[in-house]
Amino acid sequence: QLNSSVLGNIHTQITTSQLQIVLLGGRNCGKNFLGNLILGKEEFVTKERTSSSRRLGVVSGLWLTVVDTPGWWCDSSMVLSLSLCPPGPHVFLLAIRLDRAFTETYRRAAQEHLELISEWIWARTILLFTFGDWLGDTTTEKLIESEGEPLRWLVEKCSNRYHVLNNKTKGDGFQVRELIRKIEEVMTCGCDGSWHYEIERRELEEMKRWMKEEGERATDRLRRKEKQRLEAKKPNHSRHYMKDFLLKWRTKCSLPALSAVFDSVFWN
Repeated sequence: QLNSSVLGNIHTQITTSQLQIVLLGGRNCGKNFLGNLILGKEEFVTKERTSSSRRLGVVSGLWLTVVDTPGWWCDSSMVLSLSLCPPGPHVFLLAIRLDRAFTETYRRAAQEHLELISEWIWARTILLFTFGDWLGDTTTEKLIESEGEPLRWLVEKCSNRYHVLNNKTKGDGFQVRELIRKIEEVMTCGCDGSWHYEIERRELEEMKRWMKEEGERATDRLRRKEKQRLEAKKPNHSRHYMKDFLLKWRTKCSLPALSAVFDSVFWN
């Protein structure tokens, strides 16, 4: 976990014409759709990734930086996502699918991974409920109440900040305008202006160095495994020669005991 000295610095000098967003969530939770919807164009593609990706755009006069993270299974990449929007993001959007049960396992995963960045992250996190079309006539409040303690805990942790997105309706941008309005409220709540987390260069360089070393170790392991696989596929000429030799002499052998010895060596 990065400590508060790394991520807790509040800055008010950034202008309101600039907005930097980090998308968080597990696999297949709708982060790609969310990023494309915010930017108003197809920028993020659906594919397996091991690193965060950044896209830029302008929406309603705002210069947007949107960073999509790969998912819960890549801790270091999620932390490094902060470096893609220097000096740091203004808000974190945590995507949750409404068409799937929200379990205690998912709640625990969300808590552990968000707090890898900072325990303060909850104050600047908005829940983004994706696949909102699945709700039908049910209100979001009713769903939260009926879903159980794990989801209620998460909503309370984010101080009841949430937004519902309909994945089937892009419309005229109303969904995005409402979302940006909520983001701006979060940015200005409790301080004099917009602010963001700042990650210190020293900590970032240490994390990058660690990731590079991990990558080199992983590459070395793959190289060794490939070498072992190729070695195992090579024909054993001496063994083949011995089998041919034994097979010839077995046909000439009339003693059952000696034949049994040949069979044991040959077949084993």
